[in-house]
Amino acid sequence: MKINSYIFLLISNFFIFASCEDDVLVKPSAMLRLDYPKPEYRTLNTDCPYSFSVNKNTTIFNKKKCGTNIYYPEMKATLYITYQGVRNNNLDSLLQDAQKLAYDHTIKANSIPEQPYVNPDKKVYGMFYMINGNAATQAEFYATDSTNHFLNGALYFDAKPNFDSIYPAVVYLREDIRKLMETITWK
Repeated sequence: MKINSYIFLLISNFFIFASCEDDVLVKPSAMLRLDYPKPEYRTLNTDCPYSFSVNKNTTIFNKKKCGTNIYYPEMKATLYITYQGVRNNNLDSLLQDAQKLAYDHTIKANSIPEQPYVNPDKKVYGMFYMINGNAATQAEFYATDSTNHFLNGALYFDAKPNFDSIYPAVVYLREDIRKLMETITWK
């Protein structure tokens, strides 16, 4: 019996000393840090009946019927903007369509906070929708002068929506959209 307990003691001490060679270091939790360039803006002037400021780090694609696509190559995201004239008292239907487009994402969205925008000096009235969650779009807006002009915009990423992964880019782009809305002027 003494030999068995001696062997057991020897083997157990071997494992204790062998396991103590390297200290176990617990890695601290970390967050992904994405740094985007500080936005610099320029005025986008077109032949269309509106203008606004856009980030200089974008590529602009002018589309038919005064539509504009603003592409953010670093984030692989596009802000699609459409323009429609207000005619024959169709403002109500334009507003309903814009709201429907935003709220069509309630299936995947966790929340859709609204921020109204009113600038009576420039005659710009609108709504900004922040769509939180794994929805196809992360932000939408509309702006109008309520008599002649109506702009509608939606932000899409060139990737499957994973809100946690794209959140830093979403925050950056939402600020760009706010700047765009604040600088709209009608011609």
